[in-house]
Amino acid sequence: MAIKITDDCINCGACEPECPNTAIYEPDAIWKLSQGTNLSDDADQDPVSDDFFFIVTDKCTECIGFHEEPQCAAVCPVDCCVPDEDNEETEDELMLKKDYLHA
Repeated sequence: MAIKITDDCINCGACEPECPNTAIYEPDAIWKLSQGTNLSDDADQDPVSDDFFFIVTDKCTECIGFHEEPQCAAVCPVDCCVPDEDNEETEDELMLKKDYLHA
């Protein structure tokens, strides 16, 4: 399952540089699938949140293939990086996503 950032986020930004998929963005940020991946999709995407940092579900692999645990959750000082129950994926699915993003 992907990770999400709850509205408890204090916008410290500690999580953003830790993401190996560049799936974390600051509030109100326009993002692209190509940022931090080998994908060629440069289309601008609307922000997921205007109020706090957000994680793009299509880019989140829970750090599978990179680290033992989600790095955003490991560094978050307020524990607001939590599993997203609406986007459950198996470890195999997350590895396939990682390979797709970085092929």
